[in-house]
Amino acid sequence: MEHHFKPEVLEQLKRLEEKYVPLGQDLAAYLEGLYHTDFLNYWDYIHLDTLLSLQNPRTNIPDEKIFIMYHQITELYFKLCLEEYRQIGEEKDIKLDQLLLRLKRINRYFDNLINSFDVMVEGMDPQQFLHFRMALMPASGFQSVQYRMIEIASTDLRNLVDKAKRAALGLQSTQEEMIGCIYWKEGAKEVASGAKTLTLLRFEEKYTAQLIQFAKAYAHKNLWAVYKSLPEEEQQNPKLLKAMRALDSNVNVNWPLMHYKSAVRYLQRDPEVIKATGGTNWQKYLPPRFQKRVFYPELWTEQELNEWGKGWVDKVLKDEL
Repeated sequence: MEHHFKPEVLEQLKRLEEKYVPLGQDLAAYLEGLYHTDFLNYWDYIHLDTLLSLQNPRTNIPDEKIFIMYHQITELYFKLCLEEYRQIGEEKDIKLDQLLLRLKRINRYFDNLINSFDVMVEGMDPQQFLHFRMALMPASGFQSVQYRMIEIASTDLRNLVDKAKRAALGLQSTQEEMIGCIYWKEGAKEVASGAKTLTLLRFEEKYTAQLIQFAKAYAHKNLWAVYKSLPEEEQQNPKLLKAMRALDSNVNVNWPLMHYKSAVRYLQRDPEVIKATGGTNWQKYLPPRFQKRVFYPELWTEQELNEWGKGWVDKVLKDEL
């Protein structure tokens, strides 16, 4: 009995032939391979068994698993953000609507992270946390390289250098020099001696070369550079300005502030403040009003810059203390 293919099947075969034959490939061989391929399962596609096996606590304290899983979720959100930055940077002659679409996605990821951080603030027993954290030293969320890459992909690298050091470096400074003076290094130094903590030393050993390479790659395709490449009238688009400012406040105020809120809950104890596991000076490093790190200073008023993060931090302290 002769078999007749449906027209839509014949059309798909024709399209496949147009794809493979010009490349010197045998379509029949690919179809035979498809015949022998098993059906795809959800758990295989996302490697569910592997994913669920990646929580390996250092202690037997139950809430440590919560701590691990939340940080793993955070890093996956960071990876989502970096995929959007990659596509923004690699898009040739990007259009306003394309840039706005991807900016909204990044802001949505950070909104989700910020709104979910109560898992860290309220989702663990304080006494359990204070016990299992001692087994994590000197590991610290400070060592999240993806977060550092998000910062670098967001702005001109000079905006991540301390203001005084930025002036000393001058306008012709290299990526290597600016990475050497990047703001976050000051957050991982011993308060008394000023020496680098082991947390920072290990981070630099593992990631410095990678971050320099990343900074060079994004020197002319970071978000600020892409924004400035748009026509002047498009740069003044209200929706775009709102999205740029939202990203600036999300990454530089709202996200660090949630960590500050968590640190206040778990580490603020009278009469003595408990140190972070990485030895970071969290009281000076986390509050946005002290760092005053701004991706897009040109998009804020002088008053907004002078009061950067102050109201947020004051509110958190009032709520917690």
